[in-house]
Amino acid sequence: MRILCFLLVPMFLCADQVVLKNGDTITGSIVKKDGDKLTLKSEFLGEVTMPWSAVQSLRSDMEVTVVPSAGEAIKGKVNTSGTNLQVATGAGTTTTMPLANVTAVRDTAEQASYERLLHPGILELWAGYFDVGLALARGNSFTDTLTTAFNANRVTRTSKINVHFSEIYATSRVNGVVNANADAVRGGWSLNEDLKPKIFWSVINEYEHDRFQSLDLRFVAGGGLGWNAIKNDRIQLGLTGGVDYNRENFTLLSRDSAEFNVGDAFAYKLTGITSINQDLTYFANLTDTGQYRVNFDLGGVTTLKKWLGWQVTASDHFLSNPVFGRQRNDLILSSGFRVSFGK
Repeated sequence: MRILCFLLVPMFLCADQVVLKNGDTITGSIVKKDGDKLTLKSEFLGEVTMPWSAVQSLRSDMEVTVVPSAGEAIKGKVNTSGTNLQVATGAGTTTTMPLANVTAVRDTAEQASYERLLHPGILELWAGYFDVGLALARGNSFTDTLTTAFNANRVTRTSKINVHFSEIYATSRVNGVVNANADAVRGGWSLNEDLKPKIFWSVINEYEHDRFQSLDLRFVAGGGLGWNAIKNDRIQLGLTGGVDYNRENFTLLSRDSAEFNVGDAFAYKLTGITSINQDLTYFANLTDTGQYRVNFDLGGVTTLKKWLGWQVTASDHFLSNPVFGRQRNDLILSSGFRVSFGK
């Protein structure tokens, strides 16, 4: 029993400790203080997040990086004395600052991640996925349907670049005659750059081809402003508004128009392995008033392995004034494997 106690005592002595104003004590390792939240990783509770204002005292046995509201970041072990935070550096010096003046606290991994996001190269920090779905039917009719999608994001502390592409191609063979019955390609890119923590400006560039809507090419370019209404580890909701130029080349005619657009982008982690994404944009035609377009995309993915998942997606594009004889609505449903790549 005494041997067990001697083994356990060092484990508790080496753990960081946070005491809250309500008297609760939490041990573990300090991960970060970001905004008004402090995150601590406990061996049994996992990551625990608490308001910074609720912290009465804290102590770290491992070095962390402390960022004051004024001055340079300091690296060392931290302890509190009353309403002040003391940082003991490896050089033997101690810096004292009010708890209220602490902007950020980061462990070694969080600090490395933060520094990596400061000045990354254009080819760094890309993450995304590639989807593929295949459906076959054999019997009185032979049908083949292939859907593919690619999505990549480069996210820094102040900007986000997105590149995306999706395609569906389907054929059927009846009585020896082969016909294509779906042929659509959609793609584009966008750039968001923060003006303030919750306000950003955006640029969009979209391309679309749909053989069975007689659409040879739709080219859209524009920009506007956005607001990050919700942005945390589990839920993200961005609202956007702007103007764009729309050039539509159909088989028998071409149209140019100015548009006003509003939309939202929503992402939600249902569980640790399942998440959903939804994007909706409404384009009001300013040249031919009364006409409009709506793009709606919804998807969900469940992670099977770190790099592999199963996805279900729906993409619905509505055009109020299609060319004569064509439908106004085009819906693509697909399901299949998702291969992800990281930063």
